[in-house]
Amino acid sequence: MKQKISVIGAGTMGTGIAQVSAIHGCIVNLIDSSSDALDHSKSNLQSILTRLVEKGKISEMDSENIFSTIKWSIDMEDIADSELVIEAVIENMEVKQKLFAEIELLVSNVSIIATNTSSLSVSGIASVCSNPSRVLGIHFFNPVPLMKLVEVIPTEETGADLIEGVKSTLQYWQKTVVTAKDTPGFIVNRVARPFYGEALRIYDEGLADFVTIDWSMKKFGGFRMGPFELMDYIGNDVNYKATEAIYIGSNNNPRYKPSPTQKRMVDNGLLGRKSGIGYYDYSDAAVMSEPHSDEESGKQIFNRILVMLINEAIEAMNLSIASRDDIDTALTTGVNYPKGLLKWSDEVGPDYIYKKLCKLKSDSGDDRYEPSPLLIKMAEEGTTFYA
Repeated sequence: MKQKISVIGAGTMGTGIAQVSAIHGCIVNLIDSSSDALDHSKSNLQSILTRLVEKGKISEMDSENIFSTIKWSIDMEDIADSELVIEAVIENMEVKQKLFAEIELLVSNVSIIATNTSSLSVSGIASVCSNPSRVLGIHFFNPVPLMKLVEVIPTEETGADLIEGVKSTLQYWQKTVVTAKDTPGFIVNRVARPFYGEALRIYDEGLADFVTIDWSMKKFGGFRMGPFELMDYIGNDVNYKATEAIYIGSNNNPRYKPSPTQKRMVDNGLLGRKSGIGYYDYSDAAVMSEPHSDEESGKQIFNRILVMLINEAIEAMNLSIASRDDIDTALTTGVNYPKGLLKWSDEVGPDYIYKKLCKLKSDSGDDRYEPSPLLIKMAEEGTTFYA
């Protein structure tokens, strides 16, 4: 019997989740309170399927089957017989809590209820449910059909069998699944913060411009995109909101303090590619400037951002947010890092990372450069993550 799935929220993320589940044989309800959003979702998916047919990725019959498997609906009661409900609405705790309380009243006692939140507390969302043991986070990455990574985030009360069942379903959907503790930002959004935050800090200090910082990370680190290119691609509003959520959720940990530069960008509507201008100009007449750096300065920029990234990954291990392998897999699969940060740590050496952070902290007087206790221990003992 085909699995019955409901996805609530017909935006880009919700439509992508519906597409992937339909491709893998599920019967799907895509629910939204806005008829316009449903019409937009339907039109977008039809265009996507048409392009896949034209490229020979799927047959015309496959396209028709996928499209006919999804029911677009404004009626929440259509979720009643769903085995799995995935919420993909705006990142607002009150909105999600209200929705989860409603979902629980409509579905059976054995239905699994999941949130696609990228940064909010899954336990906080589940707290409104009378049976929180069937609630967990299933965090997809955008665009869902192309991005392999999915973070599964159980709460302290989520049933073990339920977790394994959900992971099995996602793997059947051909996703790479990692498990994360219910902490601000989970794995990817938390560990990747310094890629953006330290780049912004270097800019704010007047040490280099956007182009030079991006060039340094691509040239010396092998990253596919520089931090400013990636922020423009993600959307500065989305990136800033994620940073802010993690900063607040971590009790204002200085490592996640939002940049005033990015705040100004958001306030001025300079959101990146989707607004036509962000850190870069995306108009047809735009001319890309050249990096203003020699090799040595570029290496210094790269090394500064790298040690902050590695320290964040080590701290995730220190806090048992995820396993070694899941942390490295999440970063290479979720944000296309050239190698896992813990593996990178072994190559660079914990002693170098520790001394570099201590120098940054001494020079700036900023606690954002505080080494992880696990890094300090590794530097003292000369231990590594991989044999």
